[in-house]
Amino acid sequence: MSEQENKNSVLDKRSSRRTFIKNSGLTVGGVVLGGALGSLLIKDDKSTTTETHNHAATPTANPNVALMFFTPNQYQVTQAAVERIFPEDANGPGAKELNAAIYIDHQLAGPWGSNVKDYRLGAFYKAEENQGPQTKILRKDLFLAGLNSLNTYSNEQYKVDFKDLEAIQQDEVLLAFSEGKVELYGKVSSSQFFSLLRTLTLEGVYADPMYGGNNKMEGWSMRKYPGSRMQYVAEIQDDKFIELEPQSLNSHMGH
Repeated sequence: MSEQENKNSVLDKRSSRRTFIKNSGLTVGGVVLGGALGSLLIKDDKSTTTETHNHAATPTANPNVALMFFTPNQYQVTQAAVERIFPEDANGPGAKELNAAIYIDHQLAGPWGSNVKDYRLGAFYKAEENQGPQTKILRKDLFLAGLNSLNTYSNEQYKVDFKDLEAIQQDEVLLAFSEGKVELYGKVSSSQFFSLLRTLTLEGVYADPMYGGNNKMEGWSMRKYPGSRMQYVAEIQDDKFIELEPQSLNSHMGH
């Protein structure tokens, strides 16, 4: 074979290999690669274009808004109860719109709802006024007992379930529970349930949205709370109050 024929043969092989790479992607170690590395090899091919899509790091919807513990009916009763504790007014939305019931659902579904980190071996005595609950009942069971009793008491007083009562009637039922006028099963006072309900409601209104509540950070917005920010050095040094748009924990996902 002449020297010119030999050169043509080598060029043909290179051309064939280059064509193969362009058509199938670059392979390294058996893995097909594209993107930036592949484009370097075929950048002179005017028929090939590379597009870069900039996807938002933070989704607009909250993926945590889903039931993990309640049945739909239990969720609806909880929604009605939390709305009476933190109702909508001229300042902003109430606990229902802020997804406080979703926050409560998630807390009861997790280890906290089962008192995992609490001492559970007794002995159990009737608590004094300055003591916390002294009972065997788990938080999740206490809450479910409270929801059932809300409906039972409402039907005894008004012949209708709690969620279907008028707002003023719901307030009267919750007042009776807060004063311990109703006994749950196991001789547990309704005041323990109401205290738990109230605490969880306020947490659901103001907790970070990653926990399911504080929908769209509107709970923070009403308080002009800036949320989870890396630093406030410039704002603290300013003589005037600087209002900042609130940021949640997942606001830092794109950093």
